[in-house]
Amino acid sequence: MKYIYQARSKEGKAETGTVEASSKEAAALLLQKYNIFVTSIKEQNSFVFRTENFSFLNKVSKKDLAIFSRQLSVMVQSRVPITQSLKSLAVQGKNPVFKDKILKISQLVEEGSPLSEAFGAFPDIFSIFYTSLIKTGEASGKISESLSYLSEHLEREYDISSQIKQAMIYPIFVIAVLFAVIPMIIMFVMPKLVDLLNQTVAEPPVFTRMMIDFYGFLANWGWTVIVGIFFLAVFFFYYFRTDEGRKKWDELSLKMPVLGGFFKKTFLIRFAESISTLIGAGLSINNALKITEDMVGNYVYKKILIEIQEGVSQGERMSSVLIKYPEYAPPFVVQMIQVGEETGTLDKNLMEIVVFYNKEVKRAVETFTALLEPILIVFLGAVVALLAISVIEPLYGALGTI
Repeated sequence: MKYIYQARSKEGKAETGTVEASSKEAAALLLQKYNIFVTSIKEQNSFVFRTENFSFLNKVSKKDLAIFSRQLSVMVQSRVPITQSLKSLAVQGKNPVFKDKILKISQLVEEGSPLSEAFGAFPDIFSIFYTSLIKTGEASGKISESLSYLSEHLEREYDISSQIKQAMIYPIFVIAVLFAVIPMIIMFVMPKLVDLLNQTVAEPPVFTRMMIDFYGFLANWGWTVIVGIFFLAVFFFYYFRTDEGRKKWDELSLKMPVLGGFFKKTFLIRFAESISTLIGAGLSINNALKITEDMVGNYVYKKILIEIQEGVSQGERMSSVLIKYPEYAPPFVVQMIQVGEETGTLDKNLMEIVVFYNKEVKRAVETFTALLEPILIVFLGAVVALLAISVIEPLYGALGTI
């Protein structure tokens, strides 16, 4: 049962939030345990519109999970009991969905479930990779180290995705503005300009006539173009969600000019970092490959990982399988893995690959961002020049003869 509370901290600061407990008294005692003194508490009305009722508004991000893992690692290392640590983090949390899940995990642990099993009850938040690492930490008595590994891994993944999102903000904004302006020009500006041209220009230039005809087509048949684009987008959206479509997209994305190389580097980072983290935490290479296979996120690399796993099971080395795929695993990667296998430092060598490609991806994003602005300016300039040459220039010429 959830309760909404108003309280004051030990320092006198006012706080509000929600807490899950069996009764009002239990909720008050739970909060008091963490030096939060309740001034008002009432049962949450399930019919009230609240953002926590809509999980898509409170999706648990990699950043949330990384912060949680880091804080839990520090508390466990400081010998704070797991259940107490989880409850404390739940009270401090800002994401209501995540808070609720942490409290439920705490209850499962109190009931006797291992921490890895409790995390595994929520696969939408805690992946197989996450729970496997925690399970390894439980077996070796190094849960704090496993949580620290996880927080570092999640922080690196969050940094890469943040860089990509930041690079895409500007072009998406410009394209959105362009798609908003073009229909306005077609509906409100072009009809008046075309009428004026027809009245003032006896024989428009060929290029101008082509633009007028194109406008006429859009005015009469533009709806068919919009409907066609819509259905095409829906078709591709659903097709690429099927197994066959997903495989096709995974193959095509790696062969795209410029972007293909970027995608390969991203998948190689995920591949190398996952295996390195899992091996470093104490998992066998076979288990590490199996877990990585489920989380690599690309059919082509998943297929390669399955072949590596089969080869390793039969006594082969990872490098001897990877060398067959120079298109997807450059010689640098193969050589680093080969040296790691020979010297017994595979996890460290894999992490060196991660560091190298992280820098490559960061440079690629920075170069892309730097080039994008002038490219978009040139593109917008070309659109304006096209409009000027096809419509405005003959219009001025005609007005000059009056």
